Amino acid sequence: MLATMCLALGLAGCRGPIAGGAGPANPNATGAGKTLAIVGARIYTSPADAPIADGTVVIADDRIGAVGRRDQVRVPATAKVLDGTGLTVTAGFWNAHVHFTEAKWAPAASRSTDELASGLRAMLTRWGVVSVVDTGSALENTLALRRRIDSGEIPGPRILLASGGFVPVGGSPYYLLPAKLIELPDAARAGAYVDRLLEYPGVDAVKLFTGSFATRQSIIVMPVDVVRAAVEAAHRHGKQVFSHPSNSAGARAALDGGVDVLAHTFPSGPDWDRSLPRQMREANMALIPTLKLWPWELGRANVPPVVLERVQANAGEQVRAFADLGGELIFGTDVGYMTDYDPADEYVLLQRAGLGFGAILAMLTTAPVRRFGAEAGAGRVAGGSPADLAVLEGDPAAEIRNLARVRYTIRHGQVIYERAQ
Repeated sequence: MLATMCLALGLAGCRGPIAGGAGPANPNATGAGKTLAIVGARIYTSPADAPIADGTVVIADDRIGAVGRRDQVRVPATAKVLDGTGLTVTAGFWNAHVHFTEAKWAPAASRSTDELASGLRAMLTRWGVVSVVDTGSALENTLALRRRIDSGEIPGPRILLASGGFVPVGGSPYYLLPAKLIELPDAARAGAYVDRLLEYPGVDAVKLFTGSFATRQSIIVMPVDVVRAAVEAAHRHGKQVFSHPSNSAGARAALDGGVDVLAHTFPSGPDWDRSLPRQMREANMALIPTLKLWPWELGRANVPPVVLERVQANAGEQVRAFADLGGELIFGTDVGYMTDYDPADEYVLLQRAGLGFGAILAMLTTAPVRRFGAEAGAGRVAGGSPADLAVLEGDPAAEIRNLARVRYTIRHGQVIYERAQ
C-alpha cells in the first residue's frame, strides 16, 4: 500500500515540511580548505542586534571563523576577499512555503545540471534563500533534486519536505484538477495513512488541507477528529504538521486538531474569527503569511477589486494581530505555485501589516531555525555559525525592498549565487 500511496502523492503534486531533511552538502562543494572574507560591509549579526557598520566576516571552510569591525578582524593572506562597500550581510534566508511542481524540475534525477541550477537560481538562490520547506510536490522527484544538491553536484538550498497533501472527503483543490489528493475519510484511517506516509524515507513533515477550495466558491473543512488523528500520528513519529486553512473554519480545525504551522493566512470570507490569533499563540502555532499570494491569485481570477481589498485587509489584520501577541511568524511565499518569484512585494506587504525590519529578518532567519531545527548557531552571523549568508545591496532597515537586492548568496561557505555586476 505504501508504494501505491507514494505514487498517488507524487502524481497529485502533494503539498507540505521538517526536521530531518538535507544534511551538509558535499565538502568538495562547500569550499573545504578555502577561506573567504567579506570586508567593509554592514553586518546584521542577528535580528535583535544593532549592525556592525564597517565589518568583516571571515569564512573558513563551511563555518564563520570571525566577525567584527574591520579593524578587529584579521583577514588571512590566502583569503578570497569580497569588497563589502555599500553591502549588507545577514544570515541566509529561509522560504518555508515552496513547491517544486513546475515542469522544469522533472525528471530531476536525469535533467541537466545547468537546467536545474538555473531553475534554483531563478526561484530561490538569487533571493538569498539557503533553506526551504517544500509544501507539496512529486515526492520521488523532489527527493532526487535534494540528493543532487546534497551531493554538491548542483548549487542550491537545503530542502525539507512536508508531504501528504491530505484532504477531507471531496476536498481535492479545484486548481489541481484533474489530479486528486488523498482523502482522509475518518479518524482511524487518517492515523493509518499518516503512519504509512512516514514510513517513507526522506519525509520531514505532514501537510493537511484543513480547509480546501473544492470549487472556486466552496470550501470543505476537515473534521477536527480527523485532523487530530493525523496530527497525533505525525507527532508519534516526531514530525510537525502543516495546514492549508483557506478560511477561519479551516484555521479553527487546524488549531483544535493540534497542527503546528499554518501555511497561509486565512482571509477568505467577509470577515474572520478574531479570537484565533490569541489561541494560536497560546498553542505555540506558527504562521506563514504568504501575503503576496492573495493579490496574485485573485488578480489571475479577475476577482472584483472590492473583494481583493477585503482579502488583503483580512490577511494584513491577521498578521498584525498575531505579531502583536508575540506569535511566531515565518517567511514563505508559495513560489513554485506562484510563478512570480520576486519576494520584494511580500516584504512590503509585511511592512504595511505593521512589521519592522527586525521582525521580518527574524521571519527569514532565526524563527524558522527555531521552529524547524538546523545546525547550532544557524540563523545568525557569529563565530562558529554555519557560513550561510545573504549579502545585499543597500540597507534593508532603510528600504525593505533591499532584502530582495541580493549580491551574493553563500551556503556552507560556497557562493551559490552571484549577481552580475
